[in-house]
Amino acid sequence: MKISVCQTNPIIGDFDHNIALMRSAIERAETEGCTLVIFPEMSLMGYPPKDLLEKPLFIRENLKRLEELARSVTRISVICGFVDRNPSPTGKPLINAVALLQGGRIAARAGKKLLPSYDVFDETRYFEPAPESLRFVLDGMRCGVTICEDIWNLGDIPGIPKYEENPVTDLAAQGMDLLINISASPYTLGKEELRLEILRRLARSHRITAVYCNQVGGNDDLLFDGSGMVVDPQGRLVCLGRQFESDQFIWDSGRHYSEIRDPWPPYEESVLHGLIMGTRDYTRKCGFRKVLVGLSGGIDSSLVACIAAGALGPENVTGVSMPSPYTSDMSKEDALRLAANLGIHFLEIPIQELFEAFLTALKPFFMGLRPDETEENIQARIRGNLLMALSNKFNSLLLTTGNKSEFAMGYCTLYGDLSGGLAVISDLPKTFCYRVAEFINREKEIIPRRVITRPPSAELRPNQTDQDSLPPYEILDDILEAAVEKNMGPEEIVARGHEPQVVEDVLRRLVLNEYKRRQAPPGLKITSKAFGYGRRYPIARGMRTF
Repeated sequence: MKISVCQTNPIIGDFDHNIALMRSAIERAETEGCTLVIFPEMSLMGYPPKDLLEKPLFIRENLKRLEELARSVTRISVICGFVDRNPSPTGKPLINAVALLQGGRIAARAGKKLLPSYDVFDETRYFEPAPESLRFVLDGMRCGVTICEDIWNLGDIPGIPKYEENPVTDLAAQGMDLLINISASPYTLGKEELRLEILRRLARSHRITAVYCNQVGGNDDLLFDGSGMVVDPQGRLVCLGRQFESDQFIWDSGRHYSEIRDPWPPYEESVLHGLIMGTRDYTRKCGFRKVLVGLSGGIDSSLVACIAAGALGPENVTGVSMPSPYTSDMSKEDALRLAANLGIHFLEIPIQELFEAFLTALKPFFMGLRPDETEENIQARIRGNLLMALSNKFNSLLLTTGNKSEFAMGYCTLYGDLSGGLAVISDLPKTFCYRVAEFINREKEIIPRRVITRPPSAELRPNQTDQDSLPPYEILDDILEAAVEKNMGPEEIVARGHEPQVVEDVLRRLVLNEYKRRQAPPGLKITSKAFGYGRRYPIARGMRTF
């Protein structure tokens, strides 16, 4: 049996687009002599549809389009993810479902039994667990179909609950030669390795071939990496789909495959490609073709400009330098050099006169008071206003350039450098930004070398550096990883070798700046716990650093 595994890039709620992708893939699979075509979880409407699922018209349209697609499938079998109604009068009204399309009809339908409700997942809000998984026989091969979380019930995966049911074990007990898993599994650092380990363990323990089909593309803050796989009964990886790209590959049960070894690129490469894909998809799916980046001459804006040029082409990117009285000549030179290296458009708008106008207007009220972060924030807000004016006038999406370390510490200004429509690197710690920058420069200098080597600075006052008010980023990022991603308390973090007063100050700032993060643009999720939909803390709360 030849199976075509299709990792498609859907637009949520755009049935015409999504079905066109599926029809094209089905035609290709038929031409290549395949028996079965597999599409990802909720491939009909895109994942995650969130509260669109509460709209009856959306559910009706999804079911209508499934029937139409089924009528056109006459020469091949298709596995398609969709949303079904719960046939039971009790429980949630919907089921996260899968259909087998054959002979111009829906030959069988079943659904997802394990519903995740942690981090960015909220499926128990909408769905009832399906009563059964999909089973069918095709070309003499007994096939069982699971949906995403259904294969994650191994009991020893950090952060994943142990469920009472085990859909794979249940299918194996009924007789199964081929396990098919359709997924919309978001990318995080190292997750592809974990998925492969899960498939290997299932394939070996049940002596089956495991076929994994994952969604690809960026949908809001989530990045879906594709990385479809086939693992044989010995646990060998024998087929692998492209990472962060739409792909369609074939597994042939009658063919011998060599094992694919060392399948994954370095983390820096994966992160860069993921952010490029996510920036491209967010921009285009929101109806934009061009983007703006405020270029400070620093590492963060340089990295975002590189990502933007890779995502949309340099001709669709404009970098804007807005020097103040405190901006060094080096920063101005590096911003210009970066723009030239990338081939993006470049504008320079000095803000000194605007800054002086603000200070003049406020002088009667600030008389006798020492300059502080107020004056620093005015500069950031002037820049934010200029960038948003350019964004509005030229219909260009403004990309926010703050990193995760800064978002955590509130080292960003509301209505200033937090302005924008997408926070590209808001889940990338500062130290990792440097790692990705070095990867970008691996063959030739694109980001000017001194941008990477000189001490980082916001340049909002004379001789300012980030370390005037923050610990060194190596220390800060380790504390933040422990607190945000691993949920460690102060004592546990101190036990990792950090000074108690430094830990206390970092955690205090983390709590105090929740309100800023709530008002920030959506950011692309890279780590296991990002500041966004999957991390929900109250703003008004006690200051104890739990």
